[in-house]
Amino acid sequence: MPRAYKDILYETKDHVARITINRPKQYNAFTGDTLKELTLAFEDAGGDDEVGVVVLTGAGDKAFCAGGDVNWEKEGGLERQVLEPYTLHLTVSRCAKPVIARVNGYAVGGGNHLQYFCDFTVAAEHAIFGQNGPRVGSPAGGPIVSYLARIVGHKRAREMWMLCRRYTAKQALDWGLVNAVVPMAELDAEVGRWCEELLALLVVTPEFWREEQQEGARAFLEKRTPDFSRFRRRR
Repeated sequence: MPRAYKDILYETKDHVARITINRPKQYNAFTGDTLKELTLAFEDAGGDDEVGVVVLTGAGDKAFCAGGDVNWEKEGGLERQVLEPYTLHLTVSRCAKPVIARVNGYAVGGGNHLQYFCDFTVAAEHAIFGQNGPRVGSPAGGPIVSYLARIVGHKRAREMWMLCRRYTAKQALDWGLVNAVVPMAELDAEVGRWCEELLALLVVTPEFWREEQQEGARAFLEKRTPDFSRFRRRR
C-alpha cells in the first residue's frame, strides 16, 4: 500500500522512482515534515526491486529547493535542522540506487547541499546555486561542508559556504558541481536519457553472483548488450 504524503509526490514508472518536493509556493522549501517524508520516500525507492534509478526534483519551474522554510525556522526549526537534514543526506548517499537531482530553478541553502549529495545533477540553464549559512546565523560545519569540499575542492567550498554568493548553472558546471546543463524545455528529456543509460547498466541485487554477473559475462563473450532489466522485479 503506497504511503500518503503531504509535502512530496512519489511515483514509480519504467523502473524510475520520482520524488518531487511539492511546495512550489514556498519555492519547495522544506520543513521537518518534508524531511521526514523525503527520508521515507528514499528508503522506499532504495528497497524497491523494480526501481533502478531515483530522480529528485521540486515542483514548478522556479525552484528545486530553497532550503529550510523560514516560518518553520522561526518557530525553532533551524535548531532542529542541525540534526534532521543529516538523516536525509545519509539516506540519499547510502541509497542502493543511483540518484539524479533534476534541478529546475533555485537550489540554495539546504536545497543546494541536498542536490550535491545526489550521485548526479542535471540542471536547467536558469538554475541558481548557493548557500545562506552566515546570512541567517547558521554555522558552516559538519559533513555537508566536507562533502562539498570533496566535490569542488576546499577553496571553492569555503567560497560558497562563507561568502553566500550565487552561482549560475554554467558556473556550477565549470566547478564540477553539476553534470549537465540544458534549457528548461529539454530538462526532462535530458534526465530521461541519463535514466535510460543508467538502467542499461548493472544494478546489484541479491542474485548478483548467481544471475546478473553471468548475464554480463555472457553478453561480453557474445558481443551483445547485456539485458539487466529482468532483474528489476518485485519479489
